[in-house]
Amino acid sequence: MSEQRYLPELITEPLVAWPEEAEPGSHHLVTVDLLGPYGTDPADWPYPAEEFAFTVGLDGEPFLRCTALDEPVLVLHRFGGTYGPARFLLDIGDLTGDLTLWLTLANEQGVPVHSAALPVTVRTGAGGGENPPDDTVRLPAVPYEDPRQDAGETPPPGCDVLVAHTARDRPWAAWAGAWAARHGLDTGLRGLPVGPPPEPGALRALAGEAGRVLLVLGAEQLGADTAPVWAAALDRAEAERPGAFAVLAVGPVPPLAEHAWPLLDLAEEPPESAGRLLGALLGLPAEPPPPAPGETPGPRHPAEPGTAWGGVPARNPRFTGRAGSLDAMRHALTRADARGTGLVLWGLSGIGKTQLATEYAHRYGNEYDVVWWTGGESRSACRRGLAELADALGTRTAGAEYGTRLRTALDRLRRGGTARPWLLVVDGADDPARIRDLLPEGPGHVLVTSRDRDWASHLPHLFDVPTFSREESVAFVARRAPRLSAEDADALAEAVGDFPLVLDQVAGWLAGSRASVAEYLARLESAAATGDVSLSADFPVTFHSAWTLLINRLRDTGTGALDLLRLCTRFAPGRIPVHVLRDMPGDRVPPELEGFLGDRRAWHAAAEELLRYSVVLTAADRTGEADGTGEADTFYLHRMVHQIARAGVPADTAERLDTTVRAALAAADPEAPSATAHWPHYAELVPHLIHAGAHEDTDEDVQRLVLNCLRYTYLSGDDEVGRELGRETFAAWERLLGAEHPRFWDLTHHYANVLRARGEYTATEQMDRAAVDHLRRAGVADERYPRALGGLAADLRGLGRYDEAYALSTDVARTYRALFGERASQTLTADNNIAATLCLLGDYEGARALDERTLAARRAVHGPAHPWTLFSGLSHALDLRLLGRYEEARGLLTESVAAHARHLGPEHLQTLRAEQNLALCRSRLGETEEAGAALASVASRAARYYGERHPLTLLCRDSLACHLREHEDLDEAGALAEGVAAALHARVRPGAPLSRRARAETSRWWRTGAVTREQR
Repeated sequence: MSEQRYLPELITEPLVAWPEEAEPGSHHLVTVDLLGPYGTDPADWPYPAEEFAFTVGLDGEPFLRCTALDEPVLVLHRFGGTYGPARFLLDIGDLTGDLTLWLTLANEQGVPVHSAALPVTVRTGAGGGENPPDDTVRLPAVPYEDPRQDAGETPPPGCDVLVAHTARDRPWAAWAGAWAARHGLDTGLRGLPVGPPPEPGALRALAGEAGRVLLVLGAEQLGADTAPVWAAALDRAEAERPGAFAVLAVGPVPPLAEHAWPLLDLAEEPPESAGRLLGALLGLPAEPPPPAPGETPGPRHPAEPGTAWGGVPARNPRFTGRAGSLDAMRHALTRADARGTGLVLWGLSGIGKTQLATEYAHRYGNEYDVVWWTGGESRSACRRGLAELADALGTRTAGAEYGTRLRTALDRLRRGGTARPWLLVVDGADDPARIRDLLPEGPGHVLVTSRDRDWASHLPHLFDVPTFSREESVAFVARRAPRLSAEDADALAEAVGDFPLVLDQVAGWLAGSRASVAEYLARLESAAATGDVSLSADFPVTFHSAWTLLINRLRDTGTGALDLLRLCTRFAPGRIPVHVLRDMPGDRVPPELEGFLGDRRAWHAAAEELLRYSVVLTAADRTGEADGTGEADTFYLHRMVHQIARAGVPADTAERLDTTVRAALAAADPEAPSATAHWPHYAELVPHLIHAGAHEDTDEDVQRLVLNCLRYTYLSGDDEVGRELGRETFAAWERLLGAEHPRFWDLTHHYANVLRARGEYTATEQMDRAAVDHLRRAGVADERYPRALGGLAADLRGLGRYDEAYALSTDVARTYRALFGERASQTLTADNNIAATLCLLGDYEGARALDERTLAARRAVHGPAHPWTLFSGLSHALDLRLLGRYEEARGLLTESVAAHARHLGPEHLQTLRAEQNLALCRSRLGETEEAGAALASVASRAARYYGERHPLTLLCRDSLACHLREHEDLDEAGALAEGVAAALHARVRPGAPLSRRARAETSRWWRTGAVTREQR
């Protein structure tokens, strides 16, 4: 048993700057920071977590009023410090005497870890005023850096221009601050709280920090009701500090009374003139000095497009809080170290990972030239998103093969080439091993959301996303349901455990209801008593109860929202391609759904209700855009919402909805699974087949879709998904159609292809032999019979029965020539299989001649980039290698590797096979070290992409073992050979070719090892 590691208790010391004496009516800045127990060397940090967050509370009511100037959170990190102090404005009342400020620090679970009484003596003549007295200990300010680098919002003391902004308008503030800094001004940023204007004392405190304060006010501050309030507050502050304030309006400005402070409205101003106008506002030249050579430009104007922006969900207008989290994320991503610049947002479903990533992309988006969002729920989804990025980058690969676009996108990200960095967000990546190799390195940032903590071993930074703090919960409810009081919001947050997803939906329900919070909580208890849906133990128990009430509300709207939600639950959770529903042919729409499927306005009304209550979100469509409305191509349905909503659909309704979804999916079938240009479309459809019950449908169009999708998984190398789809469909069709139905044998052919690609030759021989016997008895004379014979021949090759395989393969080729002619695709495939069998029989010259002829024919019939043409090219090069013509083979294999990576992708099975053969050539040509490294690399990637026991993985490890044995690395060679032999023994019969070779290699290792050790 390993020794248990006990971590030391985290002991911190608050460092507080506060006025111990003050005058009545004065105002002071109070700062709170932490001294950690360790130094600045991160190696001394003993904890697995990179950092710890503490909420700061400061209270002196009723005589000492404390207002947080920004998020009252301290984040202690492994480098020995925090990201900056928490700041409070302290307003002293009129009462004199000995008073007390109460300081509390609570950990991430809300448990107080520090409390202290800070004495304040209020007396006339104590000093006071705008600043703390001279004897107050001042904390060092975090030095200001350019906004594109600064993770915090702490300006330098006494800066020239302080740009104050709310979180939503940070892109404008970052642009304005950087523009002023280009003119040589000492510039800083300061966050403003959401809501009404700060108290007069807070505005005065801002003016005390800088020579000039530039207030960035957006639509929320400039509304018809809020703009006059802000104007009045500014009038008072301007009267006390003339010339200290200017306003940069980035939202529509309503008519305002005459005011002394200058205002610049840039809401509708084009980017090219905005800088000139900002310069006039601040008394600066129209154009800043040109950047120095090699200098990274500052943030873009928010309306100026970057190189590429796509896939990012619409910004949530109700996003609240999380300032400490966002600052910590920014710090981790911009302070690159030896561990790189990747960050994982980890946490429970519904905790807010996707919302946090979305807000980061919008808040800091103008500090990147490329911002791209892709799904990480599967490897194919991630590959599809990256391939689409190539088109957005203008790489001239539009319409090119799938692998070309993927490789080009990854290459562009690795090389950079833009003035600013790039940001890649991979959402919902719950299987690190399947995704990690797709994440590029280079001059940019990778942000991943996941429920899998194993990402900590793949990317340098892992951030545990907490529930809302109580303050965040209350603030969120205030925005979501403004009619509720702070006390009501607090009670609601307590009831749902501050859980963001539940709080959002509960507050949404109350926003549209006249019920009081007390009534609602009583309903929650009543609904909980009758709940019958099982949820994860990690989820708040109130979720089901709240959901029951929300379902009733959706039903009462009369918009069809409940029908649309139920329709969405027949897809898989996550990204739902609702465009396939809207694009359904009219004759396939069932009468009961024509109300909103056949009417665009009705659809929009139903979708808007779901969006209103946060039941669904809008995800980016296939072009990477999201409009935040019901017109979006793709919805996002959270997995827990999906689970509970799907469980609540009556059985008869579920059956009708499943039929509708299956018809929509079938209508979206491109009907060309061999065309790589259509692989992204199939990747979008495949995840939903099982959920919609497509494998159990007897409709011919739906069954054709299933066969095409199964064919796609085989050709694209996604055999893990294909195996599941094939297994479920095989069992269903055997029951529904019976073994006599022609389509059942079509399924057998495609399913066997998938299993054979995984090395399951014993199973596929049984399937294909049954197909051959059935078709022979039925007297089938069309192409189905030779197709089944060809599959059986492939099984026999895998099992080492080469003579039988050769006889069958020649019969297949002869039959195809008679049916279709010399250059038919089927005939050329049969010739390819004959050559493969000749190669296994040792007739390398015969195989070479036939492969060369087949390659020429396939180039003429299919073109040079078709997967079958590429396969023939690889086979021809393999023949040359086996004939000992290594120089010729190396030249062809070098071209083959590049072509495979370009057209099929760097991780495709054929690409790796080409790399393996090239490495073996290099080994024979004396490039020992390079060949060994290449073989080790391809073996590692094969295991990562296809699994430890995939035939390609075992083949590559076998090749590596041979290479190591020949170059006297006997221990590693023996371990590899024994591992391959054991895996094959468990998978195929002992007489199979690779099994025999692996056992022979193990035997050679023992003999060589014994001789070598004896000589020693």
